[in-house]
Amino acid sequence: MSDLFDYSMKQSLKTEAPLAARMRPRNLGEYIGQEDILGEGRLLRRAIEADRLFSSIILWGPPGTGKTTLAMVIAAHTESHFETLSAVLDGVARLRDVVSDALERRRLYTKRTILFVDEVHRWNKAQQDALLPHVENGTVTLIGATTENPYFEVNSALVSRSRVFQLRPLLDADVANILAQALADRDRGLGGYTVNLHKDAEEHLIHVAGGDARNALNALELAVLSTPPDKDGVVQVTSTVAQESIQRRAVLYDKDGDAHYDTISAFIKSVRGSDPDAALYWLAKMLYAGEDPRFVMRRLIILAGEDIGLGDPLGMVVASAAAQAFDYVGLPEGIYPLVHATLYLSTAPKSNTASAYFKAFEKIEKDGFVEVPDHLKDGNRDAKALGHGKDYEYPHAHDGHYTPQQYLPNELRGTYFYLPSDQGYEQQVAERLDRWRAAQRAALGITETAEVPDLSEEEIKDIKQRHKPTGGKGG
Repeated sequence: MSDLFDYSMKQSLKTEAPLAARMRPRNLGEYIGQEDILGEGRLLRRAIEADRLFSSIILWGPPGTGKTTLAMVIAAHTESHFETLSAVLDGVARLRDVVSDALERRRLYTKRTILFVDEVHRWNKAQQDALLPHVENGTVTLIGATTENPYFEVNSALVSRSRVFQLRPLLDADVANILAQALADRDRGLGGYTVNLHKDAEEHLIHVAGGDARNALNALELAVLSTPPDKDGVVQVTSTVAQESIQRRAVLYDKDGDAHYDTISAFIKSVRGSDPDAALYWLAKMLYAGEDPRFVMRRLIILAGEDIGLGDPLGMVVASAAAQAFDYVGLPEGIYPLVHATLYLSTAPKSNTASAYFKAFEKIEKDGFVEVPDHLKDGNRDAKALGHGKDYEYPHAHDGHYTPQQYLPNELRGTYFYLPSDQGYEQQVAERLDRWRAAQRAALGITETAEVPDLSEEEIKDIKQRHKPTGGKGG
C-alpha cells in the first residue's frame, strides 16, 4: 500500500512542482546552453553519450545554470546505477549506506555506481574525507555540484581526483529558447494555455533573470498563472505583468563565496587605481546585493593606510570619520559618507610607503633582536647603575625641534627602510627627511648607507601570514 501512495505522491509532484523543476531536460537533446563543455564533439558530451564517465567530475557554476539538470541527464544516459545525495540533508551515515550498496552491486552484478552529491561544498572536511577513499578506489564515480569555487571549498585531494567543469550564466538566447520550450510543452510546461508573451515582457524576464533559467521559468509561470485570459481566452503577458513577476535582477553574490571576494577585490583595485567611476559601480553592486556597508568601510580604512598613506594623510581621517558617521546615521542616508570616502580615496594621491614596516619586520625575522643603544634605553630605572639614557638629546630642546643622533641599533646605522614617494603631501615629507638624514649622517660619521629594497606584493602577503605579534595589552 505504501508503494501505491509513494507512486501517487510522485505523480502529483510532477504536475504540482514549479515550472523550472517540471521542465528539467530529460536528455542531451533537450539541454540548452553550456556549449563550451556540452557542444557537439566536446569531451563531456562524448563521455555522456558513450556512457563512459569513468572519472569523477565536479560541476561548478552559479545557481540556475544547469548543474543538477546535467547530473539528471547523465543519470538518464547511463547504464550504471545512479544515486543522489544532498550535502545539506545527508551526512556520513547515509553515505556509508550508499557505499555499502555500491560494493554489493559491483560484487553481484559488476554494475558501477555514479553518486551525485548536490552542494558538495557544504560537507565539512571530515565528511568530504569520508567520501574520498571510495572515489579513489572506484567504488563510486562522483558527480559533485557546487556554486562555490571547488579549488577553495572542496578538499584538494577530492578535486585532484576529479575533472572540474565550470558552468557559466546562460546567454540571453539560451534563456529565450528555454522560455519558448516551456510555453510550447503541453505535458510539462504551459502549453495548455494560450499565451501571448509580449516582446518587451520577454526581454524583461530574460534581462532580470541574469542568466538563471530557474528564475526566468518561475517568473514566467507566475505571470501566466496570475493573469486572467482576455475575452478571446489569451493570457496576455505584458511588460507590466512581467515586471510584477520579477522586479529585481538577481545579482550573483554569495557573501561567503567567490562573487563576494571578486567584487570587493574589483572595488579596492578600482579605488587604488584612481578610477572613481569603477569604484562607484562595484560599490553599488555590493550594496544592491545586500553586502554589509561596515565591511566595505573596514576595507576602505585599510586601503587608506595601505594605498593612500602619507600621499594624503587626510585619507585615513576621511575613511574613519565616514565609518563613524555611518554608525550614527545608518541606511539609507548612511550611503553618503560611504560614497564620500570612496570618492575621496579614489581621487587622492596614492602612496604605499606604509609597507616599509614589512621591510623592518622581515629584518627582525631574519636577524633576530638586537640590543637597544644605551642612550635610547629607559633612564628611569637604571640610569645610575648602568648608564641607561645617558647622552640622550631631547629634540625639543634644539632649534627646529630636531637634533641628529642615533636611533637605530649599531648594526643598522645608515639603514633606510622608509623611502618617501613624490606624491601629494609626502613630497614635503621627503624634503624634510632628506635634510634630517643628511644631518644625522654628518653628525654620526655615517659613510655607508643601505636603502632596503621594496618588497613585492607576494612577499608582503607572505609576511602578513606570518605576522603574529605577541605581548602588549591591545585587543
